[in-house]
Amino acid sequence: MRLPIRLIPLLVLLPAIAGAQLGGRPSTLGLIRDARIAEAMRDLSPAELRRIDSTLVAFGTRHTMSDTLSPTRGIGAARRWIHAELAAAAAACAGCLRVEYDTGRAVVGRSPARPTVALWNVVAWLPGRDTSRVVVMGAHYDSCICSTDGMDAVSDAPGADDDGSGTAAVMALARVMGQRFPTGFDATVAFVLYTGEEQGLLGSTQFAERLAREGKRVVAAFTDDIIGNVVADDGRRDDRSVRVFAVDSLAIGGGELARYVWAVGARYQPRFEVLPVLRLDRLGRGGDHRPFVERGIPGLRFSERLENYKRQHLPTDSLADVDFDYVARVARLNLAAVAALAAAPDRPAQTAYARDRASGGQAFQIRWSPVAGAARYELLVRRTTDPTYTRIVDAGSDTSYLLDEQLDDVWVGVRAVGADGHRSLTTVVGAPGGPRLAPAARPR
Repeated sequence: MRLPIRLIPLLVLLPAIAGAQLGGRPSTLGLIRDARIAEAMRDLSPAELRRIDSTLVAFGTRHTMSDTLSPTRGIGAARRWIHAELAAAAAACAGCLRVEYDTGRAVVGRSPARPTVALWNVVAWLPGRDTSRVVVMGAHYDSCICSTDGMDAVSDAPGADDDGSGTAAVMALARVMGQRFPTGFDATVAFVLYTGEEQGLLGSTQFAERLAREGKRVVAAFTDDIIGNVVADDGRRDDRSVRVFAVDSLAIGGGELARYVWAVGARYQPRFEVLPVLRLDRLGRGGDHRPFVERGIPGLRFSERLENYKRQHLPTDSLADVDFDYVARVARLNLAAVAALAAAPDRPAQTAYARDRASGGQAFQIRWSPVAGAARYELLVRRTTDPTYTRIVDAGSDTSYLLDEQLDDVWVGVRAVGADGHRSLTTVVGAPGGPRLAPAARPR
């Protein structure tokens, strides 16, 4: 979808290299390699992804305002098939997934007629021990030929890459993670197939508002959008890297989420390069992570490295140009990131710092709020000009630590470590606009 240029933040592009290295290799930031996650990643097959995307394309068009009654064509047939596929996956894991429609209505502001459209997101929930804490993994299943006519709900709009590729990945993830982790993780995972993306992120906005209304704490909101093309118009080929877009807001933690996924990739799939791009999205474009970011939630978009705008939003977005080996690599990265985050405790909600007078200001006392289920905590340190963290400090089980760093010159993140070794996202200490602990009481 296109966004008004004035809404695109002017942020920085992180160098598209594994620039921050420890020991000559891309940094894993101390994340563990869970054998169960690595085994589950192998279950994501290119053949299954092709089958799903082929069926989506066969519906002709999945425009949000297209036919809802036909059993073979249009958005109605597509959503019913998606729901049935997810319901079958739930049955295969003895009901481990809870499948539902998330419905509502919204005005299409992009049309001069401003029609009201029905929204039918399809959601598969994998409940965790904490049902109030949620990791969102989404993609949009609607399609369009918006480059010709955004309101054309009749003509063929195959949308094989945009976003049949992402939809196939999320549907396959729900099946595999349900089978491999039927009792869930510490946090709940929501696999969401959005509609209305091409009309202005309508489905994802509806779901983000619902989670807020229900009092859910969203750990992170991921979206797969356009993850299948590997050949540029000039013939260049790249099937060994993927871009991850996230706003580098210290208070929200978007950059921290990008660094986490970067590290997950280095740990689980080192030959598939993660390229963090610290901006909300491509210039003039937008995706379904945006409504979450606007609500103060870390959000991230996975997108292919090489896009071809001669196919997007056009009848030429065909199945022949989707590389399903590549889609499988992206889906495996998705699985590792979602599972690692969902298995970890929450991140500290608040932080505080104080200059240490005894050291003449060369050390800082760092404090943070306790996290349920945390066995211990770690502090991560990087220079303000470094792309990712280069030092990890074990802070023990207390919620304060005297750090031998001059905080003026570095960024420090604090994270919780679970009993099984899974690490949470980092919360940046002293982030401008971030939540702060009350000042510590001075001894009398």
